Parts: sequence; C-alpha cells; structure tokens
Amino acid sequence: MPTETYLIEGMDCADCALHIEQGVSKLDGVSHARVNFSTAVLEVEGSAPPETIRRRVELLGYRLTDPITPHRKKTGFPAHMIQQPKVRLLLAGAALFGLGMLVDIPWLGKTLQLAALAVAGYPILRSGVVNLWVNRTFNINLLTGLAAIGAALIGETTEAAALILLFSLAEMLEDYATDHSRHALDDLSTLLPEQAVRLVNGREELVPVSALQAGDRLLIRPGERIPMDGEVLAGESEINQAAITGESLPAFKSHGAQVYAGTVNGSGALEIHVTHPAEENVLGKIIQLAADAQAKRAPTERIIDRFARTYTPAVVALALLTAVLPPLLWGAPFLDPASGGRGWLYRGLALLVISCPCALVISTPVSILSGITAAARRGVLIKGGAAMEKLGRVRFLAFDKTGTLTSGLPVVSMHTRLDCDSPNCTECDQVLALASAVERRSTHPLAHAVVSAAGERGVLDAFPPAEGVQVLAGLGVQGEVNGTTVTVGSHRMFHQTPTHSPEACRIATRAEEKGETPMLIHDGEGVCGVITAADEIRPESAAVIGELHRLGCRTALLTGDHAAAAQRVADALGMDNVRSSLLPAEKLDAIRRLAEMPGGAAMVGDGINDAPALAAATVGITMGGAASAQAMDTADVVLMADGLGQLPGTVRLSRRVRTIIMQNIAFSLAVKLGFVALAVAGITTLWLAVLADTGVTLLVIANGMRLLIRQEKSGGN
Repeated sequence: MPTETYLIEGMDCADCALHIEQGVSKLDGVSHARVNFSTAVLEVEGSAPPETIRRRVELLGYRLTDPITPHRKKTGFPAHMIQQPKVRLLLAGAALFGLGMLVDIPWLGKTLQLAALAVAGYPILRSGVVNLWVNRTFNINLLTGLAAIGAALIGETTEAAALILLFSLAEMLEDYATDHSRHALDDLSTLLPEQAVRLVNGREELVPVSALQAGDRLLIRPGERIPMDGEVLAGESEINQAAITGESLPAFKSHGAQVYAGTVNGSGALEIHVTHPAEENVLGKIIQLAADAQAKRAPTERIIDRFARTYTPAVVALALLTAVLPPLLWGAPFLDPASGGRGWLYRGLALLVISCPCALVISTPVSILSGITAAARRGVLIKGGAAMEKLGRVRFLAFDKTGTLTSGLPVVSMHTRLDCDSPNCTECDQVLALASAVERRSTHPLAHAVVSAAGERGVLDAFPPAEGVQVLAGLGVQGEVNGTTVTVGSHRMFHQTPTHSPEACRIATRAEEKGETPMLIHDGEGVCGVITAADEIRPESAAVIGELHRLGCRTALLTGDHAAAAQRVADALGMDNVRSSLLPAEKLDAIRRLAEMPGGAAMVGDGINDAPALAAATVGITMGGAASAQAMDTADVVLMADGLGQLPGTVRLSRRVRTIIMQNIAFSLAVKLGFVALAVAGITTLWLAVLADTGVTLLVIANGMRLLIRQEKSGGN
C-alpha cells in the first residue's frame, strides 16, 4: 500500500497525536495511520486522497502541510503565534474580557465576559465536540469547554472566561515550546553551505550544492564549510570535524584523506573529489538516523501513554461522582452556597480541568527527543528512546580488543641485534633496515609495521628492495637482498628449522609472554636479530575505562586473541575482567550471559566483525560511524569518531535522560494528585487549576530541553 507522510501543526501534547491518529484511521481507504508527537509527523498508509486526510485533520482542529519536506523553517514566537487562527481568537477574547473587567455597568461587564468566553472558547469546544463525534472519546478541549459552560451557568462568568483564556494561552505556549524542541535537530541541516566552487577544466564556477554530483572536483578555500563528502586530491589543511565526530581537535587532511560534508576547512586550500551524492553524505545519514530515532518510542513513554488512557477517564468519573454523590447521599450543597465556599458541582468542574494529562504524557518524549538531538550534535547517534533508556541502566560494558581498545594495526615495539645489549640503538637499526628490504614487497600488517618503523628511523633505503620475494604461508617472507637470502619469519618457523640461538629464543619467548609478536631475521648465515610488534593501545582507551569506572561501571575484555595479548591490554587499562581465545560462538554466549545481569550489559566493538555480539547485548555500541556505513547500521549507539572518547559522556547523557524523565513523571503526578485533593476539598479554583497545569507542562518541557544546552566537562557531552 502507498504511504504518504505529512507534517502536523498545532499539536501541544501527545494526547493530540493520539486523537489525530484515531481520527485519520477511521477514514475510508486508510489502512494504517501513525502520528509521532516528537517529530509532528503523520504517516498514512492506504489509498485515501491527501485532500480527504487534510479535511479530517483540520476538522479535528489542527493544520496539515503538504507531503513532507524534511525540515521546517523555524519562526520566532510572535510569527509562530499570529499565524494560528485560534490565537487571533484568543487575542480578541482577551480584549473583550479586559473591557468587561473595566466597565462599571454590571450587565455590560458580564455580557462582554460572556462574549470573550464565546469567542475564545469556540475553537476549544468545537475541537472537543468533533473529537467526540469522530473518535467517540473525550479530550481535554471538551472537558475544559464543559467546565467553562458549567461555571457560566452557575453564575461564575468571570471565572469561566478566565478559565478559557488561560487554557488557550496555555495551549499556545505549549505548542510553541514543543514546536521549538522539534526544530532542535534542524540546526544540523544548516551546517551545509548553499553554494560550492566547482572546478571544470581548470575554471572555477559557483554552483548550488544541490547541483553537485559524485565525481565533481571542488575547491575548498580556507575557512569554508565542506559541502559534500569527498577525498582530498590536492592541498593540506586541518579540518574541524566536531559537527560529525564530536572531536574537539581539528584533523589533519592531505592527499587521499576522507572529508565530510558540514565540516570546516582550516587555513589551507583543498581540492576534493566528491565521492557520494548528497543523499548519501554522512551528515545526511546522521540527520535521517536521528530523526528516525526520535520516532521510536521509549518503553517508559508507552507505559505512561497506557496509564494516561486510564487516568483521564478515571478522573472524569471521579469528577462526576464528586459533583453528584455528596449532594445525593449527604445533602451537601450542589451549587455554591450563599454563605461562601464551593459547592460540589464547582469541585467536580475543577476536577474536569485537572484531568488533562499533557504534562504527564509529554514528560518522556520531550526528554528523549532532547537527549537524542544533544547526542547527535556531539557526534553520537542513539537509535531511539529504548536504546537511550537501556544504556542509562547499564552498569557493565564488555569491549572487543582489536580495533576497539587497540588501533587494530601492529606497531614495532622493539628491534635488536643479538650481539647488542641496547635494543633500538643505531646498530640495531641495521636489523630493521634488512627486514624492511624484504617486507616492503608484502602487504601483511606486520610488514607494514616494519616498513613504517624503518622509515621513522631513517633506514628504509639502507638496502635495495629484495628480489624474488616469496611468502612462506603462515610463517614469514623471504627474498634476495644484494645476492643474500634474507628471511623474516615467526618464532614457530625457526622452531621447525632450529637455526636460532638460545638468546634469540629467549627474546622471542619473552615477547610472546608479553602478548607481542616476535619476528626473527635470518641474514643467510643465521638469525641475526629480533623485531617485536604489538597492537598499540589507543591513546584514549585508558582514560575512557577509568572514567567508566568512576561512573560505577564494570568493564570486561572479550577477545579471540591469545591470553598473553589480552592480559597485556586488560592490565594496562585496569579492566575488571578478561576472557581471551574466544571463538565467535563463545563470545556470543559470553555477552548473552552478561546481558542477563541486572541492568544488562553493553557490548562495544568496531562494528566490523562484532555484529552478532552487538545484537545479543542489551545495548550494542560501535564506533567509527563516519567512515563506515556498516557501523552506522549495526548497533544501537554509534560513536561517529574512530575512537572511544565520546563513550563516557554518552553514558552520562543517557543517565541524565532517565533521571529527567523520572523527575518529570514524579513532579507531574505529584501536582496532579495534589490538585485533585484540593479540588475535592473545595480549596482550589478553575483558573488556578489551569494555571498549575500549564506551569507543570512548561516546566516539564524546559526540564527536558536543558539537555540541549548543558555542556559536559569531558567526553564531549
């Protein structure tokens, strides 16, 4: 079935979304309708014409835009308000009410107040009646309208008009506040420039970014934003990638390096080759994934929605019983007694006003929306409220080793001649130079480590490249250097052909015990030296693990690497547990058992070969999303930077989101229950109940939105 997507305007609470969803679902030709309050998006599946859908939404009292454009233009408060018809009616009603309060003629003052009630109350009562007719349910508009009419009928004209005006003002403020929170993610879309300089046959031409295609060559001047993902063809510069990866320090880029749309060029001019069309840019994927995440409802939100559906009719029933039972059973005054005080009808009307569940149902989505947006702005994708809540509960994090806590690429840690007592000395460099002459013909990661180390020591060209290079499968590599056969092989290889001395064996064995990989160099006469390599621990890993421990988390290392290498990394980082030599099925079983712990367990990996474990964990966390489409699709949480620096801040953010949700729920319920008690006791007034409800709703929204502006001292969050 075809699906159309629309934007809804005028929703000020999640209850509105439910009524629109119910009303559109009842249309002929609609097989399914869903409204997401957080994003104000209506999805309609079926054959119903757009105009039919528009009429139904407008009949219910809301506005529908044309089939969706991704981002709406943010407007200021006056412009946002004045464009709504009900706001203009509110202003007219407020003017009439003010005049009614100023005139000295009682009947004229009451008439003006009734006129204010009619003008400002018309859209409210109409919305309530239409919803009752279409959805067969009571909404807060109907309940407030009935309360106002009831107050007017018992002579409380001033309070009835004040009730409607305050209620309309409350809806206006809530509508603006929620709409403002929905626009928070749109700020990311402004990171792209509108125009770019394209190079065509050596000429520069200024073109709209929308006209760029993969394969175009662009000129990026110093200080400009990069318009498209690409690869550097010429030039060198430092790029501020904070908008994508959350990294505070600029990244140096030169020929062959990847650059991302929305990042800011530094002091050097660059020429780049566009590698992806606009819809496949990393920034576009971040915005889309974050928007999709906002549409995924959190478990707490679903629970609150179910509670609110029970709470509202329960309070309505309580209001009816409050108005009727005391006068019937105990002869209590139904109307306000002449001697003062509140009759039971008035108390019942106050309960109707208090039944609005807005503050309660908005407590979770506004906090989740703010948390997801705050994370996205700092280079972290959290895929929905469920992932956010789960991460906030997790107290155990398991890590893969290679490529996650370590760089994933071996680095030479020591090189020595057997007759030298000082490893890594100038004389020992000859061993490195000889090995690099053979290894430069190989593509093995260990070969790359040897060649890189020789280049750093300045001995890469000490010998000519080896000739007749042969790879000894699983053992090493061999070639002719200046007519001499040179072999670079593993310790196991020389055990099979015992041509190495006890000293070489001792050095190699000690390296293996430390979790390093030894390579023995044979110069044609015998083993003359040893080179050891290790998978280098990422610079930020120790600080990340330490910060997680300070947050009360426990950590474990789960790896398929051998025990010595795993223990070396775990000891260096101070991790709580380590399990090594795990086959893929064993790693999966380990994370499943950890996930059964209270609060569950998160699995942190690089997203390349950890997919089963990431899926089995309570929360799967991967990194390097800016460079890997696979990483962005694999896990529940994606750290866009190729590193773990954002992880502690993300854990703190998820915990703050859970705390704020609990604060909002507790505060909303406490105020509601308090005013229920005050209403039954006859202490509160109608207008005060509306004012309290509005205040709580706005405080709940503000409490959730402070996640967008609060800065963390560390971790980028």
